Amino acid sequence: MKRSREQAASELFAALYPRLAGWCRRLVDDDETAHEIASEAFTRLWARWTSVAEPRGFLYVTAANIVRDHWRRLERERKAVHRVTTETVVRPHTEPSDPSVRLLVQSLPERLRVPILLHYYADMPVREVAAVTGRKEGTVKADLHAARELLRAHLRRSLDHTR
Repeated sequence: MKRSREQAASELFAALYPRLAGWCRRLVDDDETAHEIASEAFTRLWARWTSVAEPRGFLYVTAANIVRDHWRRLERERKAVHRVTTETVVRPHTEPSDPSVRLLVQSLPERLRVPILLHYYADMPVREVAAVTGRKEGTVKADLHAARELLRAHLRRSLDHTR
C-alpha cells in the first residue's frame, strides 16, 4: 500500500510539477521563487495526501495562495523602501502608476482573484474552477466577468493617470 501511494505521488509530481512551476513563474517573474512555491504546494499536498480528492486543483489553489502571500510580502517591502527613500529624497510631484496586469490581478479581492488565476493562468475550464473552489459554474462565470470589469477599469484609470 505504501509503495503504491509513493508511486502515485511520484507520478503526479512528474506529470504536474513542470506545468505548475511554469504557471508560478508567470505570476512571480522569478524562476527560483516559482520553484519554491511549486515545491511548497506539493509539500502541502503530500501532508494531506489521503484526504485530498482533487490533487491538481489542490495544488493550483495552494500555489495561488502562496503567490498571494508572496505578492503581499513584496508590496510590504516596496512600501517600506518607498517610505525610507521619500524621507531622504525629495519626490517628484507625480509618480506614474504601474499598470502591469500582475499588480492589477493582485489587487483583486480573493473571491475574484482565485478564479482569474485558475482559469486564465492555469488554463482550467470554468467547470473545473467551480469544482476546485466549491462554487457553482454560474457563480464562477459571474466572478470572472466581475474581475475582468474591475481589471478593465483599473487599467483604464492607470493609463489615464500616466497621460
